[in-house]
Amino acid sequence: MTPDTEVAPAVQARGLTKRFGAKTAVGGVDLDIPRGSFFGLVGPNGAGKTTSMSMMTGLLRPDSGTVRILGQDVWRDPVGIKSRVGVLPEGLRLFERLSGRELIGYTGRLRGLAADVVGLRGGELLSVLGLTADADKLVVDYSTGMRKKIALAAALLHNPEVLFLDEPFEGVDPVSAGTIREVLHRFTRSGSTVIFSSHVMELVEQLCDHLAVINHGRVVAAGPLDAVRGGASLHQAFLSLVGVAPRGDGEEELAWLGSSSG
Repeated sequence: MTPDTEVAPAVQARGLTKRFGAKTAVGGVDLDIPRGSFFGLVGPNGAGKTTSMSMMTGLLRPDSGTVRILGQDVWRDPVGIKSRVGVLPEGLRLFERLSGRELIGYTGRLRGLAADVVGLRGGELLSVLGLTADADKLVVDYSTGMRKKIALAAALLHNPEVLFLDEPFEGVDPVSAGTIREVLHRFTRSGSTVIFSSHVMELVEQLCDHLAVINHGRVVAAGPLDAVRGGASLHQAFLSLVGVAPRGDGEEELAWLGSSSG
């Protein structure tokens, strides 16, 4: 490594923009994500989280701006960068006619890993994630939680330095969610970095030490968790940052709702 890469953030984004037709999905995102952090990328639905993450991982080319991962420009060396990151993208696009074990083996081949390394790492990942008993079932028959876990196993197989997860807990049962949390905490304790998107503030508050709030395609706050929430709950701080006033219980608007309304 050069001195620059030794001190560089895990991810550095400058001026990221992306338009789809007349719509500006991301309008100039600047971010510095520290190495070894558990970083949350939060915002309302449609705020630009997934688009920003797709540009950071090299899956979507920005209209303008730059992204550096571990000091390397993502678009100058996309293959090199992809060898250092793991991605669990939105939508879980998996090879559903493979078994879980076959999916891990196929991922290992794509990553250029030796067969014995894939066997060892794959077996350990399946065990830790509670998938050993179902390893030979087809992925198409997996539950949502199992699909998230096998996708996480595939993303971790090559031991990435930075892991990007788009809504990794959405639709996941509490047992699977607990398992995923423990694996991710173990990953960051080793000095690696997790970046995950979510719109569930309680989850982010429990897991993250740093975060950025995105609204309408722009970063409206970023930094350590305590600094961003400023003494309030993250939910309260988030509502204030995105310009949403807390609502009442809606009793007047919904006077007709419920059997007691007559």
